[in-house]
Amino acid sequence: MTRPLKISPSILAADFSRLGEEVSDVVEAGAEWVHLDVMDGHFVPNISFGPAIIKALRPHTTAVFDCHLMIAPADPYLAAFADAGCDIITVHAEAGPHLHRSLQTIRALGKKAGVSLNPATPLSILEHVMDDLDLILIMSVNPGFGGQKYIPAMTDKIAKAHALIGNRPIDLEVDGGVTAANAAEITRAGANVLVAGSAIYKGRGVADYRQTVAALRQAADTGRM
Repeated sequence: MTRPLKISPSILAADFSRLGEEVSDVVEAGAEWVHLDVMDGHFVPNISFGPAIIKALRPHTTAVFDCHLMIAPADPYLAAFADAGCDIITVHAEAGPHLHRSLQTIRALGKKAGVSLNPATPLSILEHVMDDLDLILIMSVNPGFGGQKYIPAMTDKIAKAHALIGNRPIDLEVDGGVTAANAAEITRAGANVLVAGSAIYKGRGVADYRQTVAALRQAADTGRM
């Protein structure tokens, strides 16, 4: 099954002093999703923002809010992120002991459920939760900071995740060091959702972002031919 290509800019690289405008600008520039990197300073060595910020951003666009929870534990906060307007809520397989329960909770809240895997986490952890998944997020850097370089070994992991998905209606997302230079490699391996922060948020405003989104999409489409 070939899933539609989606570009999901990470607002972690945006100008936080004008975050609402940054969200609406990047969507106007052609991005389908908005990637929300939530970090707690515990599960990952950085702190970003929480549901209150996401709720404040929600009126700025109707685009899909792709929420990536890099927090532990995640379960006590799932309802808050759902109420804030997230459309997809992704939890880390490493962040809690009951992954199946977390995914069921997200779906019970009326949201799509995703699982993220750190670079060293094997795909086998997903074997018994595939029927409760809407998205698999492969981390191609160790999470916590933007601007890191893509780990080449993750290309093979993406390909294996694509094979694991088979004909299931599950999106395969990649986050970390994604640029126009490696987008074709990533989509050729089977990914259909690309998260990029610093590669997209260059310059300022719709005109600049339209160029970076288009460059990433053009490169990604090359790998899907």
